[in-house]
Amino acid sequence: MKWSEISIHTTNEAVEPISNILHEAGASGVVIEDPRELTREREDVFGEIFELDPNDYPEEGVIIKAYLPVTSFIAETIEAIKQEISDLVNFNIDIGNNEVTTTEVKEEDWATAWKKYYHPVKISETFTIVPTWEDYERVSSDELIIELDPGMAFGTGTHPTTVMCIQALERVVQKGDEVIDVGTGSGVLSIAAALLGAKQITALDLDEVAVVSAKENVSLNKVSDTVTVKQGNLLSGIDVEVDIVVANILADVILRFTDDAAKVVKKGGYFITSGIIQQKKQEVKDALINAGFSIEETLVMEDWVAFIAKRS
Repeated sequence: MKWSEISIHTTNEAVEPISNILHEAGASGVVIEDPRELTREREDVFGEIFELDPNDYPEEGVIIKAYLPVTSFIAETIEAIKQEISDLVNFNIDIGNNEVTTTEVKEEDWATAWKKYYHPVKISETFTIVPTWEDYERVSSDELIIELDPGMAFGTGTHPTTVMCIQALERVVQKGDEVIDVGTGSGVLSIAAALLGAKQITALDLDEVAVVSAKENVSLNKVSDTVTVKQGNLLSGIDVEVDIVVANILADVILRFTDDAAKVVKKGGYFITSGIIQQKKQEVKDALINAGFSIEETLVMEDWVAFIAKRS
């Protein structure tokens, strides 16, 4: 399938109404290239480098991009969009340069276009996440490398919730531990646990695509002998006790299986939870305590929270 990329050079004031016009015309989403992103302050925890190219942004104003399927009436659709944008001046909205350009894009080009934004990232004192298509030289002898190809599953390994989980695993994993990774996604947490010395990891995910992706990444990192990936719904059907359960999923999902985690985690073992927004922090904390865990450590990164909870 071919798509038409429509690009509008406008103002910040006009972003919302123009985005609405594009949505109404059939675009499922928009891309906003705002030069203010070049100077926005970001939290630097482990020396991350944000490689934003000024050439990708306008010197002034904002560029809004959207994609529409190329049909027999695409020309009429684009003309209608142009007219609606021009009409915004009647509502006292500054549309700036209002330069509209179109480019034809082949769908197959999108399949790998995102890869140019994904580079090796040091996410902790020990771990560096390296995409499979990048060459990377180990910086120190004790550095642990996780090669990752997220594919269609969630998890590039660099999101704050994932970073905090890996940092938590670094704190608690002991040689020979048994671990269950709930909602494994790309498998990055299971791989990290294996590289830290855990002897057996069960990686669970309800999504078949995630299961396939995780298996591929586990094989890529040569930890298939210690990591078993399979489809599963949270801890349903798990009747063994393990040293650690780790779950990087939404707070509302965590709340659904804190009691199950308390049955699966050995006494003195750990339940690591992440993916928790600040508004849900206390609710999850209370649920963990009520299930028989004590909060050993609370990690915070940006707007996200993670808990290292120990079974009493």
